Amino acid sequence: MRLLVVEDEPKTGDYLKQGLSEAGFMVDLARDGLEGVTLH
Repeated sequence: MRLLVVEDEPKTGDYLKQGLSEAGFMVDLARDGLEGVTLH
């Protein structure tokens, strides 16, 4: 399953991406809503 995480706090976003990736998810990380829309 592919997930899109939108998080503006860099450490939190990196932590979420790492944890979800280790759990078997494919993760795209956007740093703001506009970037999230373009990745969607």
